[in-house]
Amino acid sequence: MQLYYNATDVVKYFSALYGKSHYDQYLRYNRVLSAFARIFGGSGAYLCSVSGRVELIGNHTDHNGGRVLGCAIDLDVVAAFRPNGGNVINVEGRGRNKISVDLPAPAKICGSAGLVRGVAEYLASCGYVVGGFDAYTDSTVMGGAGISSSAAFETAIAAIINNCFNNGNIPYDVIARAGQYAENKYFNKPCGLLDQSVVALGGAVALDFADGIACTRLDVAHCPVQLVLVDTGVSHSDLSPLYAAIPSEMFAVAQYFGCKRLIEVDERAFARSYDDVARVVGERAALRAKHFFEENRRVDQAQAALLSGDAPALIAAVNASGDSSLYQLQNCSVSPSDTAIADIIAAARAICPCGARVHGGGFAGTVLCVVPNEHSAYFTERAAQLFGRERVYPLRLRTAGATVL
Repeated sequence: MQLYYNATDVVKYFSALYGKSHYDQYLRYNRVLSAFARIFGGSGAYLCSVSGRVELIGNHTDHNGGRVLGCAIDLDVVAAFRPNGGNVINVEGRGRNKISVDLPAPAKICGSAGLVRGVAEYLASCGYVVGGFDAYTDSTVMGGAGISSSAAFETAIAAIINNCFNNGNIPYDVIARAGQYAENKYFNKPCGLLDQSVVALGGAVALDFADGIACTRLDVAHCPVQLVLVDTGVSHSDLSPLYAAIPSEMFAVAQYFGCKRLIEVDERAFARSYDDVARVVGERAALRAKHFFEENRRVDQAQAALLSGDAPALIAAVNASGDSSLYQLQNCSVSPSDTAIADIIAAARAICPCGARVHGGGFAGTVLCVVPNEHSAYFTERAAQLFGRERVYPLRLRTAGATVL
């Protein structure tokens, strides 16, 4: 780790973090360092950056042991931090209320303070050293948009603890599980390990959750597509019960076959018993299980297409995933009259040959568009005209994972 007093020495990292050297990032890092000095005093601070992520394909498969393709993106949480020699973690940030978490004092807290406590609690339970520190954060990862603002924040806290007190020796899968634990216990959100794994690792990664976390880094230096997010304008932050019902119903189908997760169920046995499963567990649960099995195959198809540079095959897999999410997984609306996601998907596909699907947990948040590079400029401009420029986000793939500079 290096103490920074201004952003001059940080610029050399920008190409890995943001794709190129950005003057606005230089100004941002200077603001973060200045705010840290103003709030916490002292001279100099350490810096870390943790990105958001997109789930290219693999919608709601991770919690049942499935496969996912994920990509880190160039929107991130930046934190200036310094150990404070005590047992209290203090976090302030742009747009964030002050958080103070007394590590020795047990408390059932929620919100961002709960995420801090949850990460620290999990790492301590694994035998790692946890101590007090001060931090100031600035995030460009939009909350409620489905690009893992919570996971980026959790992973930043874990990265600070890792580098301040554990010499950077905590493995990425432990860091990912710390974030999952925090969300499960203090947010009451039954998330899988997708979000935390992708932001901890960085780059484009194929993840298999059948037995722990198996990760394959993908070389996509010549990626044939541009990723573009379109914000629906509706936050998904208050929709946890809708998300929770998806894994719950998939687990119920698995239990019908005497298993814990769908990955343990023979797909042929499921197909033969589909009518009885629907009768016993429910038609929606059966459809969601069907989505799981088909989505796993689409992940394999998309991975092969991405690695071979086959944009049409990748787009076909993404669109099939989007249709399955709409009609089988049923996470594209909060009510029958809510057509916002379906309307954006249809409009995006009409602009040019592209893939479009609900992103992340769904129900609200964002739509992910996968656009051939040769159409990306036209698509982005036309999407801005249709949906509003402030709701359209062209993304760069970020190669770096959770990084202490």
